[in-house]
Amino acid sequence: MTIAVVNPATGETIETFAEHTADEVEARVQKTQSAFEALRETSYAERAVWMKKAADIMESEVQDLAKMLVIEMGKPIAQAEAEVLKCAKNMRFYATNAEKFLADEPLEDPSAVNASSAYLHYQPLGVVLAVMPWNYPLWQVIRFAAPALMAGNTGLLKHASNVPHSALYLDSVFTRAGFPDGSFTTILTGAGPIAGLLEDRRIKAVTLTGSEPAGRAVAAQAGAHIKPAVMELGGSDAFIVMPSADLDKATTVAVNARISNNGQSCIAGKRFVVHADIYDAFVEMFVAKMSALVVGDPLDPATQVGPLATERGRQEIADLVDDARDKGARILTGGEAPDMPGWFYMPTIVDDLKPGMRLVMEEAFGPVASVYKVSSREEAAEIANQTTFGLSSALWTEDDSDTEFFIKYIEAGAVFVNGMTISYPELPFGGVKDSGFGRELGAPGIREFCNLKTVWKA
Repeated sequence: MTIAVVNPATGETIETFAEHTADEVEARVQKTQSAFEALRETSYAERAVWMKKAADIMESEVQDLAKMLVIEMGKPIAQAEAEVLKCAKNMRFYATNAEKFLADEPLEDPSAVNASSAYLHYQPLGVVLAVMPWNYPLWQVIRFAAPALMAGNTGLLKHASNVPHSALYLDSVFTRAGFPDGSFTTILTGAGPIAGLLEDRRIKAVTLTGSEPAGRAVAAQAGAHIKPAVMELGGSDAFIVMPSADLDKATTVAVNARISNNGQSCIAGKRFVVHADIYDAFVEMFVAKMSALVVGDPLDPATQVGPLATERGRQEIADLVDDARDKGARILTGGEAPDMPGWFYMPTIVDDLKPGMRLVMEEAFGPVASVYKVSSREEAAEIANQTTFGLSSALWTEDDSDTEFFIKYIEAGAVFVNGMTISYPELPFGGVKDSGFGRELGAPGIREFCNLKTVWKA
């Protein structure tokens, strides 16, 4: 596999990297194991100082890091800067809260178990393998790394092959901040060594953010070796709009949800399920706002939509839209790649979707919105739940009974009411069905890779 930085705005190969050899991978695994043996002996207070220092470093380097992200995967520069700052926020959140989240939990009445005292005690597992994607090259990693290191675990990162600069930065930033050398270590490699690493007894668990096929493969390997896993996989989130919704706000947020990160976000609204009573008005406003977006150089602050990260990704989006068009769907705006260098695709809205069209069931990982007309909330829930995914969802309504209904019946890891799905450090994040299992962020996120040990004393 080629490990390279290829600028998606131009198609130009900027730099290539040699994969780590088997011996180099082994040395890095051992370094990460040795770092765990040191890190587990440190206090929360020590780790918090180092984590806050790492956050300070990232903030101080935000401009260089943002440019790195833009060149590696094409996100608009303002969004790249926001990603870096969000990483720093998450690091400070866990530096502040880790000790509280992992505090011993005493049994209220130990006499019920014939003990003088009994409590639950959290301990780190060891080295956790992190298999991470390119769409949020820093944030996806930091939302695992910050809680993992604060818990006393260490991390071995296998990042996507098109973001090697991000991977190597993450290899160094925690050591620069004071963590034991090797506490978070990158291996530059393709997917080949993953199975062998999961067989390695030094690797205690795995977390993967990526595609459903990749998740199935890694989860199966982890299961075969009885190792804990967290899988954050694809999503085709429903964005449901009911008659009482504020359409101006709903359409503005719908646009932001669909084109954030150039449409390459697993938690973005992708399928817009709109009640018939307000369908025409919603679509008119949605099309006008999507059509007005500025597509261009992601380094230009005026740009709202940059290129897709890879040529293959753009082709996959084009294939989905072309399949729907050929089978009778309407293209309300976009539906083509502009005549310019790089891997751009115009913001697109499609309706009149029917069963048998690939866009109905598959995830559109690019700036393409599917719109559905429904006559009831029951029909809305049916369409929202018809895909195999269940990551998140959004609901727009001022009717409390609508809110209660959709919270109960939407099959997803989250429901955001009158807002856009966003991952916050304070809230657990993850999906159901083919969108994966386990949770990141919040208190559940730091506990995923801990041994919950029961302690009983006579």
